[in-house]
Amino acid sequence: MAICPPDGEPSPVIPSYTLEPAGRWLEQVTHCFSPFQGPRPDARDISLLVIHNITLPPGLFGAPYIQQLFLGCVQADFAPLCEVQGLQVSAHLLIRRDGSVVQFVPFDRRAWHAGVSEFDGRPACNDYSIGIELEGTDHTPYNLVQYQALVSVTRALLRQYPLLTKDRITGHSDIAPGRKTDPGPAFDWSLFHALLDKDS
Repeated sequence: MAICPPDGEPSPVIPSYTLEPAGRWLEQVTHCFSPFQGPRPDARDISLLVIHNITLPPGLFGAPYIQQLFLGCVQADFAPLCEVQGLQVSAHLLIRRDGSVVQFVPFDRRAWHAGVSEFDGRPACNDYSIGIELEGTDHTPYNLVQYQALVSVTRALLRQYPLLTKDRITGHSDIAPGRKTDPGPAFDWSLFHALLDKDS
């Protein structure tokens, strides 16, 4: 099912994202350095893209708490967040509901997003994957601008990393079945692939 902007509203303009020369950081996005990261066993082996979703508290959009979580500074006096206090998690990128992108971990470093996981018989997906969080829930439709931003980011990553291919893009639920459900049934894989293939 295609997702369209409301009648009379122009489609938002999403940058054609590029990486800086070393290939570690996206240009044209906000950068916030998460402490929850580490070296990859082989920084050249970036060969998987994992799509997630997240909201904090669950179902609340536009709040600052996702960024606080990835930076390790969740506010202690906010009761709905007590369960995530002290968690050490991160993702390489967060795509907000308005399509804006925040990068927390350079791509040649290991973000802590996948947990216990396996892809194509190979465990420890954090070692060789890039993790992208979409601000959303399993059952809330994602915004068109989020798909557009994800496609633009994905194209930049495919250009930079030759081991990362279109058939190595997956959801968190696929690498951690029974443990994780995101990006959920609300994520339109057909739309994502159609946009990715368009004029590429």
